[in-house]
Amino acid sequence: MKLLEIKNLHASVAGKQILKGINLTINAGEVHAIMGPNGAGKSTLSAVITGHPMYEVSEGEILLNGKDLLSMNPEERAREGVFLSFQYPAEIPGVSMVNFMRTALNEKRKYHNLPQLSATEFLRLMREKKAMLAMGDKFANRAVNEGFSGGEKKKNEIFQMAMLQPVLQILDETDSGLDIDALRIVADGVNKLKSQDNASIVITHYQRLLDYIVPDFVHVLADGKIVETGTKDLALYLEEKGYVAYN
Repeated sequence: MKLLEIKNLHASVAGKQILKGINLTINAGEVHAIMGPNGAGKSTLSAVITGHPMYEVSEGEILLNGKDLLSMNPEERAREGVFLSFQYPAEIPGVSMVNFMRTALNEKRKYHNLPQLSATEFLRLMREKKAMLAMGDKFANRAVNEGFSGGEKKKNEIFQMAMLQPVLQILDETDSGLDIDALRIVADGVNKLKSQDNASIVITHYQRLLDYIVPDFVHVLADGKIVETGTKDLALYLEEKGYVAYN
């Protein structure tokens, strides 16, 4: 079943065209890796899908389960099930993880005409997700990302993903700055959350993340277009040869 369809997508930022005709179809249950040289448009693609206001779409479509994402504001896209794991997660001092997650989850449930979770139901769900991801209480008992290391912030985002259960999860260079142990923990969490009802886009420079999150397809994005698609073997080739052929 088609979950995400991107058709002839053109986008710019500050008057500079970055995406120059992206075409991509992702089915439910699939993991797609997007690789490419710096400045190719990888992070721009994630920003456009999620609705970052700095980016202007001049042409094309983005459909999520047949719905027009480009007609929605970022909040609506999130409630429809789009989740972005940031390259550099922000700290939110004074806002506890418990209040942050309960508000986010109940807003999504309200959007889908589902009853609000009681405090007891919410805390039970938090315990279940923390146990599934083998996470301690320190994440839930602190302000959002405040004082967290880079690896802890990334793990915290995987926890948020587990709580919100998005249909499309975009990991924008989640491996950036992670040591090998943190990388394994984050990848294990992503793998546990994979199902036949969701899909993932993994944006990365390096093949090492794909040792742990095995993609169904690898796409090379260069100069604003997807110029090659293959299996995980393509990522191994890029690790060995680099992006010289695409520059």
